[in-house]
Amino acid sequence: MKKIVITMALALILITGCKNDLMNTPTKKVEAMLNNYITLNKNVLDDLDEILLTETVMTTTQKDKYRDILKKQYQDLAYEIKNETIDGDKATVEVEIEVKDFYKINQASEKYYEEHQDEFLMEDNETADISKYNDYKLDALEKAKDKVTYTLNLTLQKVDDKWTLDDLTDVEISKLHGLYAY
Repeated sequence: MKKIVITMALALILITGCKNDLMNTPTKKVEAMLNNYITLNKNVLDDLDEILLTETVMTTTQKDKYRDILKKQYQDLAYEIKNETIDGDKATVEVEIEVKDFYKINQASEKYYEEHQDEFLMEDNETADISKYNDYKLDALEKAKDKVTYTLNLTLQKVDDKWTLDDLTDVEISKLHGLYAY
């Protein structure tokens, strides 16, 4: 009986130890990060809130709507790992992502605004009402269906035998948001 208990304990230790090592690869770290976006992890939402704090031309209601639009963007994110390159304690994981094409919507919204400025005036019919434009653009973003594919080359560092993803760049974040100018 003691042999069985000892054997089971050793097997459990080996399985647990192996599982942790299997999760400590550059690809697994990137997958975990992207899955955090898809599942709306608290840290991802906190980062989104930080980004929205810098938005100065939207009302609180518009920021809330934009937050919901980006949350939906995260949940609809699709990705495929294309390549992993390890060079000592540095690694790069190439991943292809597919997101809604918000860049195209922004371009079309700006063009519409330029061609129909009279629709975006305040009551004095002279001053542009940025709030009306924001509402128009947010409505268009909410209805977005077209998708775009971007490639991310995410970098990682090995510290104390653990792979750590480097902070995302502004370009990488704009790609995740579907806003990168292609």
